[in-house]
Amino acid sequence: MNKSTVRFINPAGISKPVGYSHIAEVTGGRTIYISGQVPLDVNGNLVGPGDLRAQAMQVFANLKSALTEVGADFNSVVKFGFYLLDISQIQVIREVRNQFINTEHPPASTAVQVSSLFREGLLIEVEAIAVVSD
Repeated sequence: MNKSTVRFINPAGISKPVGYSHIAEVTGGRTIYISGQVPLDVNGNLVGPGDLRAQAMQVFANLKSALTEVGADFNSVVKFGFYLLDISQIQVIREVRNQFINTEHPPASTAVQVSSLFREGLLIEVEAIAVVSD
């Protein structure tokens, strides 16, 4: 059995991050790459038009479904990539994300403001990388 271990590290020589870790060191296990998830329900309908919090909740529900499919959960996530139309609303995303992750050891993370996403009405897209033990 290939057991994975993950260490979330914040080096003393880099400023202390808020809500994420600078480094996620992984040894062993299977690496899972989850494509960017958007606030579409199982039927492809947009959830929460104009409501970032509602859209973020749907995105995290979609991520949860993807993680469950491969025998993982949010504790398995080592990195998130956030793509937002309005980065000034990052606190809303953090509040939603914190309902799902271990806030004592948050995953590595990148947040980027983009001018648009692939479909009209989308305010957020989130991709994830997870590691699970075999």
